[in-house]
Amino acid sequence: MKHDLIASGKRKPVNLSIDTGIVAFAREAGVNLSQVSEAALRRAANEARDAMWKEENKAWIDAHRRWVETNELPLERYRMF
Repeated sequence: MKHDLIASGKRKPVNLSIDTGIVAFAREAGVNLSQVSEAALRRAANEARDAMWKEENKAWIDAHRRWVETNELPLERYRMF
């Protein structure tokens, strides 16, 4: 089981403004709005964190790619594919 680094296990009531047609359709379909909202927020937060990491480490990533292009991977000759 993967440990969730984001979840605290606690719940906080929040107010969201969502189109009434979407809410009615979701409720009619039996969708749990809290679970869907939490999952969407988790996904958005992970994507934002990943984008920030990539931006913060862009210089290293570019330097590493240039090094690999120039020198190849250190154990390239042992790869079977």
